[in-house]
Amino acid sequence: MKYGIEAVSIYVPHIYLPIKDLAIQRQIDPDKLEIGLGLKKMSVLDVHEDTATIAANALLKLIHDFEINPNEIGRIYLGTESALDGAKPTATYAVQLVESVLANKFGERPFKHTDVVDMIFACVGGVDALHNSIDYVRVNSDKKAIVIAADYAKYGLESTGEYTQGAGAVAMLISDQPNLITFDHHWGIGMESVFDFFKPHQATSNATILETLGTSKSEIEIFSDEPVFEGQYSNECYKNRVREAYFNFKEKAGVEGKLYENWRYIAFHLPYAFQGKRMFSDVFALENGQDNSNDQLKIVSKSEAYKTLIKEKVEPTQRASSEIGNMYTASIFAAFLSALQVSADTNEELTGKTIGFIAYGSGSKSKVFQGQIGEGWKNVINKVDLFNYLNQREAITFEQYQDLHNKNLKISINASKGFALDRIETENLDLKGARYYTFKG
Repeated sequence: MKYGIEAVSIYVPHIYLPIKDLAIQRQIDPDKLEIGLGLKKMSVLDVHEDTATIAANALLKLIHDFEINPNEIGRIYLGTESALDGAKPTATYAVQLVESVLANKFGERPFKHTDVVDMIFACVGGVDALHNSIDYVRVNSDKKAIVIAADYAKYGLESTGEYTQGAGAVAMLISDQPNLITFDHHWGIGMESVFDFFKPHQATSNATILETLGTSKSEIEIFSDEPVFEGQYSNECYKNRVREAYFNFKEKAGVEGKLYENWRYIAFHLPYAFQGKRMFSDVFALENGQDNSNDQLKIVSKSEAYKTLIKEKVEPTQRASSEIGNMYTASIFAAFLSALQVSADTNEELTGKTIGFIAYGSGSKSKVFQGQIGEGWKNVINKVDLFNYLNQREAITFEQYQDLHNKNLKISINASKGFALDRIETENLDLKGARYYTFKG
């Protein structure tokens, strides 16, 4: 029996900031970002959007596009590092929103017998949800699962991470009818607890803050969605974990020779479009009997053999990232869809071809796995229509971007169809902080 992705959908906010505009305002050479890092556009959450709305929009699109019956779904797992609540899974918000739309057709609470939970491990959380859900359908042949990867990447204004921001969600139907891709049962893993990137709860005793909140406590914890990170150290952790997971996969799968040569495409987690090609020279050098010293990696990255590998197996996966920015948990799946869309647009037949996946989540963990493209892949990717979908978005000004970042805007810039955050309860103490949403069909 085969198990994998039967269907897929993607949701990206309808507004974006051109990277060139950001570069000019920050007095950065635009070529450094566009040519050096592969950045073109940065998807931005509108006033009415949050993790729940983008996850719900992707989920509803998946259900509508592929006529999915909720009664067939045994679990909906959300991979995210942009959770809305410290206790209640953000997945429950997204599912509740979708249930409200499906009620007319399927009755009230069509997912009431569906297991719903969040999985968190930075950017690899969506892959963890996928891994877990594949195991679930393998032992529950009468059920399917849905995996959602939904996130927004937000960094401080004028920080070194600002230009890598982005947002979006990918939803996937997991079943024993893998029309898109069938996954092998081997998973390479590399894990070590480090502080390369994290979002801590930090205590403060600032008198002004305590007075503003009207609390009698002498100290409170504050959480920010802007991470604490060190870019160069994170890159080293990325390389180290990927190397460990890659060779762990080779050992588990009994692969002799160069594993990457078996892969038509390599889908990486892409915090920026060119991250994969910058990091993979480490594995490439070792696979070719060379050392992985910094000096050697500089030589490898400029070699014709490495450039050819990147052009053929990696470049097509980068194109969506250039248009969206960092989607955290969803970025590796967007890279996968990007490559398939390129092949579909150029009439390349992929059925039976093997795709390699190299996932990474800060903190830190990498997972390496692979799958074979299914016979129905073109039908699935034609419904996604990725690049045409991305071309329908609206550019915003730098001033609008800053106002959105600082939460100074109260009216949406592009109030398109879909789910929208309506209000957050502030008066009722028993419901303080509860989030309420609306839907426009």
